[in-house]
Amino acid sequence: MSALRGVKRVGYGAMQLAGPGVFGPPADPEGAVAVLRRAVELGVDHIDTSDYYGPYVVNDLIARALRPYPADLVIVTKIGARRDDTGNWLPALAPDELRSAVHDNLTRLGVDRLDVVNLRVMDDSPLEESFAVLAALREQGLVGELGVSNVTAAQLAKAREIAPVACVQNHYNITERGDDSLIEETDRLGIAYVPFFPLGGFQPIQAEVLHTVAARHGATDRQIALAWLLARSPNILLIPGTKTVAHLEQNLAVGDIALTPADLAELGAIAG
Repeated sequence: MSALRGVKRVGYGAMQLAGPGVFGPPADPEGAVAVLRRAVELGVDHIDTSDYYGPYVVNDLIARALRPYPADLVIVTKIGARRDDTGNWLPALAPDELRSAVHDNLTRLGVDRLDVVNLRVMDDSPLEESFAVLAALREQGLVGELGVSNVTAAQLAKAREIAPVACVQNHYNITERGDDSLIEETDRLGIAYVPFFPLGGFQPIQAEVLHTVAARHGATDRQIALAWLLARSPNILLIPGTKTVAHLEQNLAVGDIALTPADLAELGAIAG
């Protein structure tokens, strides 16, 4: 069984622990360590990261905060991109770059095998060669499971012809609904769907109906947007990120919010 099939549905995305623009170190490294440790204390068993967050900064923080890792902790990383000296995001999909990225993640995280590695596709170009490199690393025992990120349904199908796919990580939230059909497909296939930017990313979602529903539940707009995702499909796993313990605790509480059919009808109309 996939390691992701057994995790709790609300995990933690570590991207925000880097400096501004996901580049450089955080202003408060001790605070970042505290957030990671508190997440695990509260039962988080699924952390999303990448060596190009920082770069290297976030993986170093995870290793510092959590090694030796809890036995049930699943760490999911991404490869396929790199940062230049000014923080730009550039593709890094050549076979040698991918192999180097896997070894960099192994070293920085301090593990012998990466639980899950997502291939981050930068555009709609063919992914077969890149995914085949990851499949070979999986056969070597350096990677446990494979995922794909920023992909179309056609790209997912191509990847599945090469090796099993444990998860898809794409842009999706209550207002960005382009992957509705892909969510249905991944659910049918038993593949976890992990939305990135679940709260809108660098421009948080603003919608009056979120205020209305939140007031009914004594919750925040962000909590309602996350709760809607949990209700959207049983194969959705959440990785909301934050730099603060207080916000972390709010995010982890969304599993206790029971949205009513009326709530879901109102919320579902946002994208329209």
